[in-house]
Amino acid sequence: MKRVLLLFTLFLCSVFASNLFANNNTEPPIGSISGTIIDNALNQPVAYAAIVIKSEDGSKTITGGITTENGTFEIKKLPEGSFILEVQFIGYKTHSQKLVITKKNRKVDVGTITLMEETEELSEVEVVAERTTIEQRVDRKVINVGKDLTTAGATASDIMNNIPSVNVDSQTGDITMRGNSNVRVMVDGKLSNVPVAQLLRQIPSTSIKSIELITNPSAKYNPEGMSGIINIVLHKNANIGFNGNITTGLTKGIEAKFNSSIDLNYRQGKFNFYGNYGNNIGKYVNDGTILRIDENSLQAFDFFNNNKSHLYKVGVDFYLNDKNTISVFTNQNIFDGDGLGTTRVTYNNDLSRNVTQFFRDDSENQSEQYNFDYKLDFKKEGHNIELEVDYNRFDSNQDANFDSTGATLFPDYMDFVDTERTQTIANLDYVNPLDSISKLEVGLESRIFGTDVDYSSTGLSFNSNGDLIPTPSTAFTYDMDIYSAYATFSQTRGKFSYQAGIRVEDVEVKADTNRVRSFTDKYTQVYPSAFVTYSPNDKDQLQISYSRRVDRPGLQQVNPIREWATPLISSFGNPSLVPQFTNSYEANYTKRIKNGSVTGGVFYRSISDEINRAVYVDRLDFNKLILTFDNFDNTSAYGFELSTNYKVAQWWSINGSFDFYSQTQRGITESLSGDSPNPTENDIIVERVEVDNTAWNLRMNNSFKVNKELTLQLFGFYRGQNRTIQFTAEPMYFVNLGARYSFAQGKGTISLNYNDMFNTMRFGFDGDRPYDQVGGFNWESNNVYAGLSYRFGSGKNRAKQRKRRDSNTKQSSGGIL
Repeated sequence: MKRVLLLFTLFLCSVFASNLFANNNTEPPIGSISGTIIDNALNQPVAYAAIVIKSEDGSKTITGGITTENGTFEIKKLPEGSFILEVQFIGYKTHSQKLVITKKNRKVDVGTITLMEETEELSEVEVVAERTTIEQRVDRKVINVGKDLTTAGATASDIMNNIPSVNVDSQTGDITMRGNSNVRVMVDGKLSNVPVAQLLRQIPSTSIKSIELITNPSAKYNPEGMSGIINIVLHKNANIGFNGNITTGLTKGIEAKFNSSIDLNYRQGKFNFYGNYGNNIGKYVNDGTILRIDENSLQAFDFFNNNKSHLYKVGVDFYLNDKNTISVFTNQNIFDGDGLGTTRVTYNNDLSRNVTQFFRDDSENQSEQYNFDYKLDFKKEGHNIELEVDYNRFDSNQDANFDSTGATLFPDYMDFVDTERTQTIANLDYVNPLDSISKLEVGLESRIFGTDVDYSSTGLSFNSNGDLIPTPSTAFTYDMDIYSAYATFSQTRGKFSYQAGIRVEDVEVKADTNRVRSFTDKYTQVYPSAFVTYSPNDKDQLQISYSRRVDRPGLQQVNPIREWATPLISSFGNPSLVPQFTNSYEANYTKRIKNGSVTGGVFYRSISDEINRAVYVDRLDFNKLILTFDNFDNTSAYGFELSTNYKVAQWWSINGSFDFYSQTQRGITESLSGDSPNPTENDIIVERVEVDNTAWNLRMNNSFKVNKELTLQLFGFYRGQNRTIQFTAEPMYFVNLGARYSFAQGKGTISLNYNDMFNTMRFGFDGDRPYDQVGGFNWESNNVYAGLSYRFGSGKNRAKQRKRRDSNTKQSSGGIL
């Protein structure tokens, strides 16, 4: 920790020194225009709006620029005279006003300019953008969730597949970005102990304001996740008085799924009270087959799950005065799930070996989150210090019952797994706009993670001598302490802007199995980041960036307790895994056109100590396989992305994206040679595998405005062939059709979707490791969704007089989580 503080202090001193020197320079006597741009819907800053300075008669463009992430702008080097200032942004009316620069008034501050939407305004009704737009900001891509995406489904999980570069596994709920599962998911800038799949199904799509893809995070952010960060930003209610929103929906495939939520907010005087309740209740059906060609055996799977999830949130913001704000909230999430599964293994060449396994699972978990935040705003705009403490506790209990018939060596048995996870995060952040073009951000953070897993079983297992003995109980403890400090400095100079940062982390990991130290790791690492943006005019923007990232092994990857099992495969973690590190390089270009914009980007990653899957023959039962994780040699990945939003006509808008990525994957697979009925160690073949995976995705979303109340949506998705260490996944695609109808002057909306209209979404694969196999899995992708949402209350919006919180990362009021 001493090394962290020393490096942090040296960097901070150098930044202050350089700025002191820079600020001592005398500014040249030239004119300038500055101001802040906000939207009329939520009074939020409008980032990357085009600022155009024209001649007095409007016939000639003199210069221009774009707004920063905070919605501010400053145009320098203007001569004396009269001008026209225009502010342009997609989906909003162009703002225009006259300005005069004289020798006595060289610095003109236009104050705050509010952009009005192109659509007709509704009195005392919250206005929500009608279409989704994609913005390329300094360190992230922001997808503003308009009506076309909320029409796509009931929850965050439903709309994630519509987001460029993001994929959600419809069976497991696992999320990937740019083809990689090493991605962190946050809600309003905060991590949660709730499993990601469960979390995404819990958040109503109507509660989402925007989704941020931070593919190359700056040093201000924690460095976990090779693919970066997905931050879900929820709507924040700023209305005076009592307000609320109620949402309910029903999805019907083979089985029915029901979700609903209610958000309440009361703001008066110095206090803002808020609370909500949301649930997700549904039955899920999955099935699949795997044909092992060499022995002509078929595994047939049937799974049924009945899940219930409930989320509660209560909080308050206390505005002591114009400069001091205290916020506290708590989240409580309760999950209860029942699962049934059947695995039938048929050996067509020897029916006496046939076996059927019946699986029954009873799982429940509860997550508790408690958050405290204090923010002090200094006199200078944007100058503040903020202290936040977040405590999260997750408890899970799983009882699994395994019954088998046919040729099995094991009697029926039960597994019991109890898991307890805690995380405590405390961070202190300081922001200082040193002058009109420079900003310094520094911070300290402490993160303490603790995990305890207790496993017991009524079953039998082989020992090292090959004898059947009672399965031993296992207690696994995994603790990780992280202390870090960061500093970033950003500046805008004319058409260029840049940000440089560094983060230093001191990490200690301890793992105990049955109270015996099984693994330790201690290291200090430095994570630099850099961003350079060039905006030659108001239509074009080019950015290059670099950051260093780390993927620390997750609980699933290090837990030595069996995670799941079939008659032929068992899955375990590897406590000896070490982190993998990534150097990430990225370049993005955005072109604004008359009715939209186009963004293209390329990225390259250099990865060391790659964590990947490994398949081993079970030494205690040579007919079974062990699926686990291991570290492998250095590798690399690269890709290309293209996205666009374009308004074809007043009634038709398009959002589309194409992403391509390639990565070299390394792994180990073991298999048996020959057909010996009593195989030995000598029959095991070890193969070190290297696979070059090239994959691509195409998305196209069409939004058709029939009239003021009715909007139709047509969405298409295609995923190309994908390769892993074990198999090659076949291409898959689907087409969705949706409709959205507004009533009661926009306060209420009705949504109706027909998803996977042609019932084409299926995961099919073939592979030759560790043996030749073909298979496929199906789920309820073909379904119909109907939803209703209604806003109520005073609906009187008051303009914010101060920035209470960074809208991109830290929001505590209103909405779920």
